[in-house]
Order: sequence, then structure tokens, then C-alpha cells
Amino acid sequence: MIPRAVIALSLTLMSGPALALDSSPVPLARPVTMPQAAVPAPVANVVGAGALFVSPMPLARPAVPPRVPVKEVSYGRKGSVCGVKSIRGQTLKPIAGEVAGCGIKEPVQVTEISGVRLSSPAVIDCQTAKTFQTWLEKGAIPAVGRLGGGIAELHIAASYACRPRNNQSGAKVSEHGKGHAVDLSGLTLNNGLSISVLKGWNDPVQGQILRAFHKEACGRFGTVLGPESDRYHQDHLHFDTARYRAGSYCR
Repeated sequence: MIPRAVIALSLTLMSGPALALDSSPVPLARPVTMPQAAVPAPVANVVGAGALFVSPMPLARPAVPPRVPVKEVSYGRKGSVCGVKSIRGQTLKPIAGEVAGCGIKEPVQVTEISGVRLSSPAVIDCQTAKTFQTWLEKGAIPAVGRLGGGIAELHIAASYACRPRNNQSGAKVSEHGKGHAVDLSGLTLNNGLSISVLKGWNDPVQGQILRAFHKEACGRFGTVLGPESDRYHQDHLHFDTARYRAGSYCR
């Protein structure tokens, strides 16, 4: 038989508040995340409203071919005059003047200068030949550049001639009569185009070349005359190596 004291204690415990038990499940361990290789984010460009596209990678630029150097004309000593390889022609015997003041002590007959042929041989002295070469290489050829393939020929209207200035009776002996002068009436380009002083001086394109010829000759030659100088030079450019105390005369 169970004692009354034990029964009373049991009833008291049963009538009290129930013990609360935590029924929450035990959290599971998180799975281990494997590291991923880094991927560069594409560059997105906006097109229209909300549309995206990925810009393609730029293509490699093609290699720029090297510039082809301009082939220079190579000359031997044979056929050259005045001690300059690029002045081609032959030496002549002294020319005696028909009148006082004319004649050339050491004349040369020039047929080509710096790869540019002359339409007719120019009979001049070496000082004039060298000045002409300097003007051609540093003035005329650069002025034309690659237009028409460059200068092929210069049109020589006159060189040595024992006569008075402008063929006027009673005038002083012309520089032509001393071998100091060359008259240039035009030029021909390598593509066959001919340019004349008479027809081209006021042309918008050809005139630029001819006026550049005139300008580049000033200072190199002693006297430079063109169509705007007087009525005697409407169809040619006159270059001579005469020197004056006042300096070069260009008109």
C-alpha cells in the first residue's frame, strides 16, 4: 500500500505547469562551397530601351607596311660636267663673242640635271649650271612633288646667244651673250602633261607651279623675270646669274 505522503506529492507535481520542451530541429551543416574561377564581366552597351548586347573584342590592326624609299638616280663621273655628277652633258671649247661683251671662256652643254632632261641642250657656264641644279633640286622638284609623277623635262627656250637685251638694238649685251642665262618656257610631267608659261601662268593649278618656280629662283639667281615683269617675258621665265650691288632682282 502506497503511503499517503507519496501520493500527495505526485498529485502536486502533476497539477503544476507543464515543462516546456524545445522541439526545434537541429540545424544542418551548410555544404562547403567550392571556389569558382574568376570570369571577366562582359562590357554591356545599351541599345534602345533596356536592351543589352555584349561588345565584340576589337580585331588586331593590320601591320603598316614600311614606306618604300624614293629611288635616287645614281651617276658615274663619265658624262658629268662642272664637277657635279648630276649635271650631265659635255664640255665645249671656249666660245669667242661676235661682238664685245659676248662669249664664254669655259662653256658646257647641259642635257640633263638631277634626272630631269632638258628639251634642248643649254649652253652656259658652270656657275649658271650649278645654280640651276640647286634651284631644281631645292625649289622646282619639291614644288611639283608627286603631281603627275614629277618633272620629266624642262622646256628650254634659250641659253647662250650673242645678242642685246630683249633683242633691242642699241641695248647692252644680254646675260645670254655671256653664258649666264637660261629661259624656261614650261615643263612636262612624267604622266605626259605639258605646262607652258604662256598658257598656264594664270591657270589655278598650273599657275601655282609656275609661280613657285619663279619664287624659288629668287635669291638663287641674280635676275628672275616672269610674265608680270614686262611684255618681253609673257611666254617664259628668265633666270640669270648676274649679281648686283643691290642684290637679286626678281619681278
